[in-house]
Amino acid sequence: MARTIYKICTETAWRDAERAGRFDGAPIDLADGYIHFSTGEQVKETAAKHFAGQRDLLLAAFDAEALGGALRWEASRGGALFPHLYATVDPSTALWVKPLTLGTDGSHIFPAALS
Repeated sequence: MARTIYKICTETAWRDAERAGRFDGAPIDLADGYIHFSTGEQVKETAAKHFAGQRDLLLAAFDAEALGGALRWEASRGGALFPHLYATVDPSTALWVKPLTLGTDGSHIFPAALS
C-alpha cells in the first residue's frame, strides 16, 4: 500500500481544523463516517471527479502508517482500494500542505512530486 496518502479540502475547513487541533472531515466524510483519502495515483482523478472547477483548495499529505489502525484500505471507484480513516486527524501531523490551484483549462495543478 502507498506510504503517503492525500486529502483534498477547502482552505477554510483546513484552517478551522488547525485552530481546533483536529480535522473531522468534510461534509461527505461526516456523512460516510470516515475521512476519504487518495493515493498519489488516485488523487488527480479524485480532484477531477469531486472538486472540478473548485477554487480555494488545499492538498495535504499524510504518512499512511502514522495514522495507525483506524486507516483501512477499502474498495471504491472501480474496485480500487482507497484509504479511509475512521478517526479524526491532527492537522499538525500532515507531512505538508500545499495550495491546489486551477490552471487556465480549469483542471487542478498538482505539486511536481506528490510525496
